[in-house]
Amino acid sequence: MTEETAADETGLAALALRRVPTQSRSREKVARAIEAAEDLVRREGVEAISLPRVAAEAGVSVGALYQYLPDRDAITAAIVARYHGRLEGLLDAVIEQMRASPSGPDAVGRVLRAVADIYQDEELARSLGTVRAGSAEARDARRAHKARMAEKVGALLGLVGLLDGLAADQASAVARVAFTSADAVLHEAFAAPEAERELLLAELERALRASFRR
Repeated sequence: MTEETAADETGLAALALRRVPTQSRSREKVARAIEAAEDLVRREGVEAISLPRVAAEAGVSVGALYQYLPDRDAITAAIVARYHGRLEGLLDAVIEQMRASPSGPDAVGRVLRAVADIYQDEELARSLGTVRAGSAEARDARRAHKARMAEKVGALLGLVGLLDGLAADQASAVARVAFTSADAVLHEAFAAPEAERELLLAELERALRASFRR
């Protein structure tokens, strides 16, 4: 196994790191730091992130992390990249489940519940949903993530027959609008108190049902 392959297997190569660590000891420290940063975000929010704080939480030196995660923006970008990867992996799993059993009543409800469950299960969604991408690279990464998610939502909609009869470009546009709308509302909903959350989810479902009533 090459050092590059080892880095890929840890998942670090896919993150927005200043440098990808190649030595196993460095990879372990960076992975531990990102885990500590995620825990910190869950407990105290994104505002608590800083290089000294994350290093202390992870039990590593600031110097050991600086070449990979030099500042708050870099740490946040790495957390967001890993969070995006998890969302995409979870949605891939839903697609496989739906592919095994594509038929059934209430197609809109099935897709919405499947996507909502992913956001609800991801605790970081409540904290990271409002993070604004700072650098051009971070903005590009977020746009690429949203494009991949929209494509996956399109696959779900296609599996349950909601894109039947549409040309490819129109089907792609429908999937993009459906995902963009749901993504914004779901992040808001799972950051809100429970009563408000239920109202937002109900309104999202009503809007999606109306849009697919053809």
